[in-house]
Amino acid sequence: MKEIAIISGKGGTGKTTVTAAFAGLCDAVLADCDVDASNLPLVLTPQIVREEEFRGSFEAVRNPDLCIACGECKKVCRFGAVDDDYNIIPVKCEGCGTCTLVCPEKALTLTEKITGKVFVSDTRFGPMVHAALLIGEEASGKLVTKVRDVAAELADTKNKELILIDGSPGIGCPVIASIVGTRLVVIVTEPTLSGIYDLERIYKVVDHFSIPCCVCINKYDINTKNAQNIESWCTKTGIPVVGKIPYDTRVTEAMVSRKTIIEYNGSISKEIENTWEKIQKMM
Repeated sequence: MKEIAIISGKGGTGKTTVTAAFAGLCDAVLADCDVDASNLPLVLTPQIVREEEFRGSFEAVRNPDLCIACGECKKVCRFGAVDDDYNIIPVKCEGCGTCTLVCPEKALTLTEKITGKVFVSDTRFGPMVHAALLIGEEASGKLVTKVRDVAAELADTKNKELILIDGSPGIGCPVIASIVGTRLVVIVTEPTLSGIYDLERIYKVVDHFSIPCCVCINKYDINTKNAQNIESWCTKTGIPVVGKIPYDTRVTEAMVSRKTIIEYNGSISKEIENTWEKIQKMM
């Protein structure tokens, strides 16, 4: 089983637009690992066939029958999660467990809490696994790992040889969870100063894990000088540039219509198809 992760050093580069287009060019299980702000379902209109709760962190729970109101928990809590009546304020509790260590009556315990949901859906391009992290919750990296695990199980069940991952933007924990162990990483960038800077940052992350990668320059013609700078940097660094996709206003029209740019017959369709062919050869 092969996994390809499409990522970007920053938001707004067109990563999900490119991933959705690739989805229509291959036979794969799709995995949207941007659990903080999942966008792939907006284009692919998935029909949910299964969902499950995800428990990714802990919170303290007080047993009022055992509590003697000694106040030790309130003294040590650095997050202000214990009120004046020694009740736990769930939204403030970080699940560190310090209060459970100092409570003389063992009136406080740590319990797992629901932090998100994982969905298995059908799309017009095949099965997709996606998730939603609840507002204000943490452990997004753990949820990404869960999405990938479910996608791997689904691929095995349905005899799919490829998993196409729409990763998170940036360089944080969910991005690392999206790329570790994959066969190839495709970095989508744009010819802006922030795009160049974040491309260099995300490459350092990918290189740290020794994962083969390539670069796709989206909207390259909005600043051809910066696009040339990106190509020069990639050549110097030894990273293949597999695509140079021009700016096309029909991409927005396609998204509004909940279609991929290829389904919408946009002028950049051929370039995206050529990019996918190069990626397949790298695999």
